[in-house]
Amino acid sequence: MRVVLPLMLSAALAMPFLAGCTVAVIGGTAATVAAIHDRRTTGTIIEDQNIKLRVRNLLSDHPEINSRSNISVTSYNQRVLLYGQTEDAALADSFAEKVSKLPKVNAVYNEVIEGARSDAWDYSRDTALVTKIKTLLVNVDVEGFDPTRVKVAADDGNIYLMGLVTPDEGAAVVEYVRGISGVKRVVEIFEYISI
Repeated sequence: MRVVLPLMLSAALAMPFLAGCTVAVIGGTAATVAAIHDRRTTGTIIEDQNIKLRVRNLLSDHPEINSRSNISVTSYNQRVLLYGQTEDAALADSFAEKVSKLPKVNAVYNEVIEGARSDAWDYSRDTALVTKIKTLLVNVDVEGFDPTRVKVAADDGNIYLMGLVTPDEGAAVVEYVRGISGVKRVVEIFEYISI
């Protein structure tokens, strides 16, 4: 009986760590599945994540911009999208110029608008809209289209679409997204490929 108690205690103490392993395995599997469907190379997918981190760090390093702006960033195929709000458009332009000089950045799309910064309500509404769009993209009727190849970002109902798509896929996605309730404007930042 003395041996059983320490074993039970050890198992109980190990459970949180094992649960973390399960999450890591599931997360790793999801990333692998996403990479299988992605038209970017694995190296480019990793580089896009690194670019996002470098841009966020750059924003933190410039409190004169960060304190007066609400800039979000995403990167796809080493092309950076900046979106959100700023008190002064010159701040966003200055930041976009700094981002363009970061390693591995091939292009910068500055969609930051001058205006009042969004709040938690705006953010949650945009998050729900992105989820809705991603879910509905399965309805795009183009042969061979994979909705996981489209990256969707939103700010105040403005929808930004990125990805490596064929011209037919891109046109169909833009047309479909324009018809979704809550979408004010669609900004197409696709890279077109032929397959």
